[in-house]
Amino acid sequence: MSQGHVVLLAGATGLIGGLTLPGLLRRAEVENFQVCAPTRRALTLSHPRLNNVLADASGLAGQKQISDALRAQGAPVSSFICALGTTLRAAGSKAAFAAVDRDMLSALAEIARKNGARQALLVSSIGANPQSSNFYLQIKGEVEAALLAVGFERVDILQPSLLLGERAGQQRAGESIAQHLAPVYNAILAGPLRRYRAIDAKMVAAALVALCGAAGNGTSRLTYREILDAASAGSI
Repeated sequence: MSQGHVVLLAGATGLIGGLTLPGLLRRAEVENFQVCAPTRRALTLSHPRLNNVLADASGLAGQKQISDALRAQGAPVSSFICALGTTLRAAGSKAAFAAVDRDMLSALAEIARKNGARQALLVSSIGANPQSSNFYLQIKGEVEAALLAVGFERVDILQPSLLLGERAGQQRAGESIAQHLAPVYNAILAGPLRRYRAIDAKMVAAALVALCGAAGNGTSRLTYREILDAASAGSI
């Protein structure tokens, strides 16, 4: 990556974002870039290369705060990483879920692009499809389409299945049981079904860190095997 630039990370308080941030900061120490991580609540992590902007990105006022903070850093944005995500239970309604997963991402992507970002990296989901009858997968598909519409030169979309890892707060419904059963059904899912294997969130985060700033143009979608391959190129 070029020197003197900024990586915009959305979702730093979540499972994958929280694992991605330390890896990005380790790279930043060596490669001389800054990480801008807008969050609604202050991060417990502090670092000279980290700009934790306290802003609610769901509203215009918060989006302006983020835009102003990026301009104040005095360097262009190179990459936008989105690890935003919520659940229907946490959001409270389908409309609120879409507002976080799709609309907030679209706004942040536009901000990143206007500030120079050539690359976007997104944590989506296996099966994402805007035509899906499953609301979650439909929104994830719409998120992917919205990101592609912004016009980044390079887009890397990670599509994991069940994420293995400890989340802060309340465990998602059924997730604890699924995580315990993961070794069993992972062994069964072979060949074309391998993409549906559960994957350690640390591997998804490592892939994001490794892919951030990658050269080349175009769109790539990475599932289980490709995510592991990308993760092997870096370490968090």
